[in-house]
Amino acid sequence: MDSGNLAWAVVATALVLLMAPGVALFYGGLVRARSVISMMMMSFGALGLIGVLWILFGFQMSAVDTTWAFAGNPFADVGLAGADDDTLVRAAYSATFAIIAVALISGAIADRAKFGAWMLFAGLWATLVYFPVAAWVWGGGWIMGLGEQLGYSVDVIDYAGGTAVHINAGAAAFALAFVLGKRIGFRKGLAKPHNVPLVMLGAAILWFGWFGFNAGAQGVAGLLGTDESAVGLIVVNTLGATAAAILGWMVVEKLKDGKATSVGAASGAVAGLVAVTPACASLTPGWALLLGVLAGAICAIAVELKWALGFDDSLDVVGVHLVGGLVGTLFLGFFATGTGLFLGGGYEQLVLQFVAAFGVLVYSFVVAWLLGFAIEKTIGFRIRNEDEVAGVDTAVHGERGYSLTDAD
Repeated sequence: MDSGNLAWAVVATALVLLMAPGVALFYGGLVRARSVISMMMMSFGALGLIGVLWILFGFQMSAVDTTWAFAGNPFADVGLAGADDDTLVRAAYSATFAIIAVALISGAIADRAKFGAWMLFAGLWATLVYFPVAAWVWGGGWIMGLGEQLGYSVDVIDYAGGTAVHINAGAAAFALAFVLGKRIGFRKGLAKPHNVPLVMLGAAILWFGWFGFNAGAQGVAGLLGTDESAVGLIVVNTLGATAAAILGWMVVEKLKDGKATSVGAASGAVAGLVAVTPACASLTPGWALLLGVLAGAICAIAVELKWALGFDDSLDVVGVHLVGGLVGTLFLGFFATGTGLFLGGGYEQLVLQFVAAFGVLVYSFVVAWLLGFAIEKTIGFRIRNEDEVAGVDTAVHGERGYSLTDAD
């Protein structure tokens, strides 16, 4: 890796790492004032725990020797002993993806989860689900080699984590929403965002960091400055799809509720970012705009599913990340440049995208449900009802998000 690629890889790592506090701010603003510390701590807890586990054995598990291996050897070069400069930078960069994937799940269980139980779940889920899935998608595993195994002329496309991050995290969030059950008094309007500017700030930080998320791999792979670099396309698509998704969400919101809201605009931006993540290097800018509009509109409708189906996904992780990840991943089957069904390819790309997306979805959901159920039945995952009513922050962390007077 030359000095230019190395410098951009370090900057991209810092950008993606900043997304973890961005998630904390975004989620923190969406919950009640008496839950903001708990919500933000789940993101920071994930940052600390997953960062350590990734260095100890996660990075080693994220690459396999054979296509159908479950994961790499966690005991090989423990703690990245003896790794060279390029490997260490790649390890740091990829660690930020693992951290974000885990942090995203926490939004589904806002207002009612024990911090210790969450940390236990986070470590186990990362080890049993995220680390192996990263190997499947990017480290030589079955998803990466699926096209060749089926004799196809194309491969699964997931540039930056539609399956490995968003579908993976969204499916786990879906499972935990069932395990922990509904919040007390679950209904529409139960808990309005307590700090909308915090939500907008979090979304802005996420958008900022996402340029490292999507474009960073060009430096990590040493492609900057070569004919193979797609960084310009990736940056334009990350901008365009996200902007279009804001419009798509706001139009649906206006038609549905009569008003376009700032929280809706922020959520639309995140939905666009999620959808373009797997597709950013494989769409022309016009198709990326279409993807953004569709993702914003579809996710704005999908967040209503929890009321129809009766599961309490507190901060719409399922509606935004699971659904947005599916939209972006499957969209490639139709519109990927040169291989999509409508752009010169056949059915193969669509088949591969479908199998990869739903393979990860089912695996993550099942394992997350089993882990969550086991934790709930042993040490308990959900806080007591009286603590939920009084406020998670004081019950779990002994702190308050806002102390406005000396008496508070």
